[in-house]
Amino acid sequence: MTVIILTEKPDASQRIAEALAEKGTLKKHTDENNVSYYEFERKKKKHLVLCAVGHLFNLSPVKNKNSGGWSYPIFDSEWKPSFIVRKESQFSKKYYDVLEKMIKNGSEYIVATDYDIEGAVIAWNVMKFLANQKDGRRMKFSTLTKDELIDSYENMSKHLDFPQVEAGLTRHFLDWLWGINTTRALTLALKNSSEKGGFAILSSGRVQGPTLSMLMEKELEIRKFKPTPFWQLVLSVLIKGKIINCLHEKEKFWKKEEADKIFTSSKGKDAVVKGVEKKEYKQSPPVPFNTTDLQAEAYAQFKFSPRQTLSIAESLYQAGYISYPRSSSQKLPPSINYQKILKALASLSSYEKLAPEILSKKELKPNEGKKEDPAHPAVYPTWETPDLKKLMAQQKKLYDIIVKRFLAVFADDALRESMNVKLDVNGNIFNLVGKRTINPGWTKFYAPYTATEELILPEMKPGDKIKVKKFDMLSKQTEPPGRYSQGSILKELEKRNLGTKATRAEILQTLYDRKYIVGKSIQVTKLGEAVVKVLKDYSPEILSEDLTRHFEKEMDDVYNEKKKKEEIIEEAKGTLEKILKDFKKHEKDIGKKLLEALQVSREDERTLGSCLNCKTGQMKVFFSRFTKKRFAGCSNYFRCAKCGFTRTACKCKCEICGGVKGKCKCAWKDKKWLPSCQTGFPLPAVGMITSMNKQCEVCGWPMIQVWRKGSRPFRMCINHLCKSKEDWGKNKNKRVRKKVSVQAKEKK
Repeated sequence: MTVIILTEKPDASQRIAEALAEKGTLKKHTDENNVSYYEFERKKKKHLVLCAVGHLFNLSPVKNKNSGGWSYPIFDSEWKPSFIVRKESQFSKKYYDVLEKMIKNGSEYIVATDYDIEGAVIAWNVMKFLANQKDGRRMKFSTLTKDELIDSYENMSKHLDFPQVEAGLTRHFLDWLWGINTTRALTLALKNSSEKGGFAILSSGRVQGPTLSMLMEKELEIRKFKPTPFWQLVLSVLIKGKIINCLHEKEKFWKKEEADKIFTSSKGKDAVVKGVEKKEYKQSPPVPFNTTDLQAEAYAQFKFSPRQTLSIAESLYQAGYISYPRSSSQKLPPSINYQKILKALASLSSYEKLAPEILSKKELKPNEGKKEDPAHPAVYPTWETPDLKKLMAQQKKLYDIIVKRFLAVFADDALRESMNVKLDVNGNIFNLVGKRTINPGWTKFYAPYTATEELILPEMKPGDKIKVKKFDMLSKQTEPPGRYSQGSILKELEKRNLGTKATRAEILQTLYDRKYIVGKSIQVTKLGEAVVKVLKDYSPEILSEDLTRHFEKEMDDVYNEKKKKEEIIEEAKGTLEKILKDFKKHEKDIGKKLLEALQVSREDERTLGSCLNCKTGQMKVFFSRFTKKRFAGCSNYFRCAKCGFTRTACKCKCEICGGVKGKCKCAWKDKKWLPSCQTGFPLPAVGMITSMNKQCEVCGWPMIQVWRKGSRPFRMCINHLCKSKEDWGKNKNKRVRKKVSVQAKEKK
């Protein structure tokens, strides 16, 4: 009798096997492709722990005799191995082969993938297509700690969570239907409108479309904004040797005459304390992290992208150091054993003073948020603590903020005091506001991730005279609304119920990859704007938040067993059929507009900045047909130095035939071309280049950023002779010499 335990990832396989194996029974098997699985005994039964690597199956269009290349609408799909469907999933084949070979040896099957709809779908497809099983037992756990894994094994469900499976399958089918059809529609519209140079994969999707539309709304809001002038009166007073600024009680004056009048009457006069008001107030501790909160905070504190945060958190989870990082919950149930976790954290030098202080409280009660998740609690550190020295820098940062948040939610309220002093300057009132911390409470435990404004004022009483050091009237303008950051956009998506905790980061990354958006302060590109505009004009349903939320509710109904998967999928097909029918009617117009935007977008990408030599040209990225390398060259190279026209419009006389150079049929390689500007610089041969839209502080030439896969992006000036590059390569040479020296000593 062999019990098969199916896991989601290799690290999880190892931890589960090590946790469940009886002493002396654990064996590790590794094949020629370096894929491992584990064997052990428990309760006199042989167990095999096998792993997937995420989704081993993906949906693919059903091919038939009439399908000749790309077309739409397309509704028939089938599950196929991921390595067949997607090139980037080739790595999964070796894991698929091991599963296919070993999984049929089972007499019992236990699913131990992540307990969410994605984990449910991963397991269901493996069970169905490789194990030929319709059911199995289910382990449920939120951490990969030994205690919880043993408990999960001992108390596993007798059956799979079929509502979870059905909800997951429904989501996959809906996302596939929306994604493949809208992507094909946009891409083919573009392709069919251009004979040359107009091809690009343009995508949309059930959540991607509304997200891009939401970002475009913010873009238009910023563009439409018209600044309004206002004035502020700032009084600088000297208190205990320190200069402090305070504003007139009105704060903003929308009429300059009113501000001028008060400024004139107050100038040169001292301030007298008219009244003092003190007020104590409490600040509640933060709530535990759910996925979105963690991603937003990691971006705010460390500038980690949402996808990066999830990846780091996943690595900490797989190592057993934190709980499952994909959770909507802001709750920490007592069942996680607060005391055990706090005692473990107290053993780490970074928390040896903080954790015992929380442990000493009479009652451990976390400050919880409203959001819940039926599958998992909020993200928290486990009692299996890491050796902090062995964590990578990014892991250490994320682990620290998770631990500090965990400690903070158990701490007391912070007690603060505000002191509002009203200063009378010739009958005009100015507010001097001081703030101080009476009891830091939770802020002590969450430091340095919380900033508290401290301005401690001395005791004052009515009638005290305060020396005025400076008095200014400032002219200002209202600011446009801020752009979304990678953190705030996730919060907004969660608020609008668009996407899931697991998919929002990937959707955002797709928008970057498609070049619909750029920058950490998110800006919609010309291409992204065109996609939104054509869809709004011809297929607004693709951008509809209401439609997206409708299907989110439908999927919840499937999970809650109120509706059937097939019913929802058929409804989605009907909706898409109508949308795509309208789209096809306008495909030509859509394609034309998309092509124009694509050309503008690509030209923007190539442009690096102004040419300092000719003053009128733009430095752009070009590719040399002779050297097969790219370089930065001036756009005026293609304008004649004599007549100022481009090659095809050049009015000069051809030296070969005597005709007009731009119109004659003589080969350009034989004609003499006199460019207006021959400025050029070499560029890095590898990596994506983006303009930083600023000039080098040393030489003034444009700055670029170079992105290379697997490396951190670096910034540089395009001028290869710039003095800022004098030290380039020297440190590398020092490291090489040091390495050679060490090797020589070792040989001796």
